[in-house]
Amino acid sequence: MVVSYHVWFGRISGGVDIFLLISAFLLTGQFTRKLESGRALELLKYWVHLFKRLLPLIAITLLATLGATRLFLPETRWGSIFGQTWASLFYYQNWFLASESVDYYAADHSVASPLQHFWSLSIQGQIFILWPLIFAAAAWISRRAWLRIRPLLILMFGTVFAASLMFSIITTANNQAFAYFDTRTRLWEFALGSLLALLLPYLKFSRSARIFLGWLGVVGMLSCGIILQIGQQFPGYMALWPTLAAACIIVAGFTDSRSGADRFLSWRPLVKLGDSSYALYLFHWPILVTFLVTSGRETAGPVAGFIIIVVSIAAAWFATKLVDSPVRRSKWIEKKRRRALAVIILCVSLVAIPLAGWQVNIHAENLALKAEAARNNPGAASLSSGFVDEADKNAPMLPLKATLPDDWPVFVGGDCQSNGQELLNLCSNGIKDGAKSIVVLGSSHAHVWNTPILDMAKENQWSVTSITKGYCPLGEDTSVGISESCAEFNKDTLKQVLAMKPDAVVTTSTRTNVLWQVPEQLDPGWVSTVKTLNAAGIKVVAIRDTPRLPQNVPDCLEEAPTDFVGCGAKRIDLFKKAAPTDQVAASLPDTKFLDFTKYFCDDTVCPAVIGNVLVYKDDNHVTRTYMETLAPFFKSEFQAATGWDIH
Repeated sequence: MVVSYHVWFGRISGGVDIFLLISAFLLTGQFTRKLESGRALELLKYWVHLFKRLLPLIAITLLATLGATRLFLPETRWGSIFGQTWASLFYYQNWFLASESVDYYAADHSVASPLQHFWSLSIQGQIFILWPLIFAAAAWISRRAWLRIRPLLILMFGTVFAASLMFSIITTANNQAFAYFDTRTRLWEFALGSLLALLLPYLKFSRSARIFLGWLGVVGMLSCGIILQIGQQFPGYMALWPTLAAACIIVAGFTDSRSGADRFLSWRPLVKLGDSSYALYLFHWPILVTFLVTSGRETAGPVAGFIIIVVSIAAAWFATKLVDSPVRRSKWIEKKRRRALAVIILCVSLVAIPLAGWQVNIHAENLALKAEAARNNPGAASLSSGFVDEADKNAPMLPLKATLPDDWPVFVGGDCQSNGQELLNLCSNGIKDGAKSIVVLGSSHAHVWNTPILDMAKENQWSVTSITKGYCPLGEDTSVGISESCAEFNKDTLKQVLAMKPDAVVTTSTRTNVLWQVPEQLDPGWVSTVKTLNAAGIKVVAIRDTPRLPQNVPDCLEEAPTDFVGCGAKRIDLFKKAAPTDQVAASLPDTKFLDFTKYFCDDTVCPAVIGNVLVYKDDNHVTRTYMETLAPFFKSEFQAATGWDIH
């Protein structure tokens, strides 16, 4: 069900929610029987046995995906896949995706990560650690308080169910994209499976009622993804639909009736498919994403989708037969715990060693290229008068595309608190009570200017605080496209900055957008905010906005590696001949305006690459590497604007 919905319909089926319920149902039955029979839980033995069972197929999936990444995926995606491979291997992929603000519901799966589906396995892995601890706590309480274990467990999991479901409903309503990956919003689905296992012996229904429940569950399970817009409603109360449907099937059980749903579900081909379902879930998504990337398609379609499903089933069958079953059923491995532990270590090492080696090689290559960057990758320096080009014409471009995801400002020695979902960055350079204090405010376009600012601050022992939020330029006027949450954020930030009384605030001024079909704008709310800062005795340094391009630059260069102009933009589409700030400069005597447009555009175009340096990491954010080449020019302009003595 999950596979067919992903491949053919580009939708979420609700099947993963059923996975979560069933895993808790089976785990709870196993541990409850142990406690009621007086046997030891043997948690360490359970965990070693469990992850020995799970990790071999995970290792195969991750290794195969890394191989496909190397062969088929553009280098711009490598960095993210590296991070997701580590996250998948160590069961925190759901939190990684939540922090990255991944849209799991994107209709175009070709832009998805081939490891995105590991989020549910990560949550399951976390529960496989947490749930046994709950049973251990219940056993301890039961012995001390002379309580029966099953009623105590019902109370404990009932509490988890109620608290998590309420949290899930609230979080899904307020921040659904994050809630989808949040372990806490999913706990109730596991708790429901546990409650079902604990209450099942007391649920007595007639045969006809169980036949009805079985078919009700099957229909509910299969129709969920068609009827519900899961991408907008899960995992709040709407996820009760698939989980309760699965509960109906479990309660119906074996009816021994020709008309029972169990007759259909116990059909031998389905049972055989179920034997390799774990491998099928692991394999289908990387195969789908790799196909879409290599074919340049957004969806697989019926024929290609059928082939993808057949290939996935075949691969899953072979992997189950040749790897999963032999490891799982090996009496030799099970005989001694250290052998099972050795399997876990081997699986982790098989992925970790080549992955780490690949990353180290890229890092070493990057360092070697940077050592020659002044000559081979001059960037903005190539635009200065008197520049002599001595570059090796075969020198690679910087930054390497594989390192692009991390090519943001780096606060060495400081601290950065980032919220991917809120697009929020709260950073400082760690210098307390510096000779000067600077606060950087505005959107992510202001954030990228931290690179030259931090360079100056380090040399001059200045304190730098950066408070930026994506899509949130300075101002509070919602009529110009600023969201209410942005306006509220800016109000709170302004109060904070007024209390800080820094020596200067650095921000961007105008806003460019090639899609507006109107060259750069200056918001009235921006002027009002800057006047407030000036009135408080705070100097403002306002930087004219950098270009926003009509396409993702790295992706464009993948298709046309030497078309630096075509992958850029026309200057006339982005900038007015005279900066809009010229009209307000006289009314803001304590604000200095800086314009670095000449370092991004000539008279007609704003190219994608300047001086063998990639200027943009996407369709609008300037790379840290290019900002580093701009730093000497920024320093000179900043000194002239502030009158500060700068080393």
